[in-house]
Amino acid sequence: MPLTNEQKKHYKSIGHHLKPVLIVSENGLTEGVQAELDRALNDHELIKVQLRIAERDDRHALIEELCQLGCCELVQAIGKMALIYRKNPKPNKQLSNIHRYQA
Repeated sequence: MPLTNEQKKHYKSIGHHLKPVLIVSENGLTEGVQAELDRALNDHELIKVQLRIAERDDRHALIEELCQLGCCELVQAIGKMALIYRKNPKPNKQLSNIHRYQA
């Protein structure tokens, strides 16, 4: 189910304070990157990803592929950073960025 504009606005405000937990380099989406993506989304639900790729079109294609592989949704992409979200049905309230930054 796609995120509403209100949810995206709220997640962007949370994501502003986050540091990247996943860095994707020129090697692309290797098995290790995919495993870390899945672990990070399970733990944190909302994560920031840094893309160390020079070409803008390549970054956009990689973000789309990342969202498809991770079954997640893009909240925001600015420059070489992407903020992505995947709901966890049983989130750990200590690790989930959504629950930790609820106001």
